[in-house]
Amino acid sequence: MPKELAKEIRANFKWREEGWGQMKVTVKIGTREWKTSIWFDTKHDTYLLPVKAAIRKKEKIEMEVGKEVKTTIWI
Repeated sequence: MPKELAKEIRANFKWREEGWGQMKVTVKIGTREWKTSIWFDTKHDTYLLPVKAAIRKKEKIEMEVGKEVKTTIWI
């Protein structure tokens, strides 16, 4: 996720983080919506959103570094 967005989320919602920087969220990509977690990565100073292979396949998402995927996240 963009670092500026991650910085804003962390400033306002860090209190919701659980162990290892995990934060429960609801995510929507395309027509798929599911409950999952984002994880704060101190090396990259941003949150990471793991996307299951089944979701990537159904939404035809090819994962590559720097590729943007329109995502809605509810915290």
